[in-house]
Amino acid sequence: MAKYLLSVHTVAGDAREPMTDERTQNLMRTIGELEEEMTEADALVYSGRLADADAAAVVRVERGEAITTDGPFAETKEQIGGFYIVDANDFDEALAWAAKTSACVGRPIEVRPFVGLRSA
Repeated sequence: MAKYLLSVHTVAGDAREPMTDERTQNLMRTIGELEEEMTEADALVYSGRLADADAAAVVRVERGEAITTDGPFAETKEQIGGFYIVDANDFDEALAWAAKTSACVGRPIEVRPFVGLRSA
C-alpha cells in the first residue's frame, strides 16, 4: 500500500453560510464517522486541521542566517485548511477516500501520492 496526502482546500474570504451550533455538531459527527470508516479500513494514518493562514510564518536561510517572516508562503486566496494521510492500494482508492472527504467537509480535496513512502 502507498501513502497519499488528501489536502482540504479553503478560499480566504469565501462567503459561506454561518455555522450554527447544530451545523457544527453535525459536521463534527460526520467527520468522526468518516474517520471511523477510514480507521476500520486501516486507511487513516493521520489527520489534522490547520489554523488560518494568517497564523503562519515562513523561515528562509540566507547567507547562513535564518530569516522569519509573518504570513503564509504563497500569496493566494486558496490555502490548505487541513489534511488526511491515508494508506491506499492505488490512486483510485485514494480518490475514493477524497470523494468521501469532500462530500463530508464540503471543500475540494487535492490527492497527491508520497514519493517512496509505503506502508510497512
